[in-house]
Amino acid sequence: MMLLASPWNGYLEKIAASGSVTDLDAVEHELFGRKAGALTMALKELGGLAEAERKARGQELNAARIALTEAITNRRNELKSQGMGSLATSDTLDTTLDLPIKERGHLHLIHEYIRKAGEVFGRMGFDVAEGPELETEAFQFDLLNFPKHHAARDSQDIFYIHGSKDPENRELLRGHTSTVQIRYMQQVGRKPPFRMICTGKVYRKDADATHSPMFHQIEGLMVGKDVTLANMKAIMETAVKNLVDENVEFRWRTGYFPFTEPGLEMDLRWRGDESKSREGRWLEVVGCGMVHPNVLKNVGIDPKKFQGFAFGFGVERMLMIRHQIPDLRAFFTGDLRFLRQF
Repeated sequence: MMLLASPWNGYLEKIAASGSVTDLDAVEHELFGRKAGALTMALKELGGLAEAERKARGQELNAARIALTEAITNRRNELKSQGMGSLATSDTLDTTLDLPIKERGHLHLIHEYIRKAGEVFGRMGFDVAEGPELETEAFQFDLLNFPKHHAARDSQDIFYIHGSKDPENRELLRGHTSTVQIRYMQQVGRKPPFRMICTGKVYRKDADATHSPMFHQIEGLMVGKDVTLANMKAIMETAVKNLVDENVEFRWRTGYFPFTEPGLEMDLRWRGDESKSREGRWLEVVGCGMVHPNVLKNVGIDPKKFQGFAFGFGVERMLMIRHQIPDLRAFFTGDLRFLRQF
């Protein structure tokens, strides 16, 4: 230890005797504290000394500052080394132990499926569009060629909004995403040919093992001069094989929808124990067909020049078949035991 003029030599002894970083910090503050540090105050007093005395005193204080700073740094390093060295004897680490598994979140399988559907149809040239969940009867029914007294308009099937401003065009929670197709075709400057899909929540008054009052739907639309049912079947079969399984079994049936002519339905075969499907061997998953000429007229497209097809399917039903999930309601319980499987 180098010797300094009194009282600085005493501080060197305090620094050397510091048994912890906390003790050392206290000595450092005692010396260099901004308001009352011993060396800080001594440096402030230099201004009141005569020139000759100030020079000698300044050299003394500067030497003390350098020596004390170096002593503090060295002692701090020694104390840190001692602390690290104690790990080898008093706080050993067993590097063979497995670390606890870190929980990581991921997309819900419904939203992951919707993302994948966007990729699959995107590779086939389809745009992705969205629309409001709160709709009116005009978009839900009228523009889609539903007759005024069609059973689908019944309050037992649709969630109407109480207190709608226009009783002739009531507000409601959309029952299908076909409303987005209408909005898409009505956009200013939108002219055929085009391809689009729309995704989102829809609402119907159903609640059992294969139905929910709220579920997710993906619908698609393709309009052009030479669009045929053959185009629709090819696209749907490609999509189903990518979104469910390459070897999935399916069948086509004729069907009726006010907005298509002709209409078709696609059923997929339940993969697994048929007794658990709740509907037997086959589940209806896709409704589709050629767009009715009246729908094209309603959005300002000449059905004599253009034709197209539309399709729609429920995301949850596709997932039920893909993962052999017998009860659709499992998607909405929030049970982590179920969600961690995907």
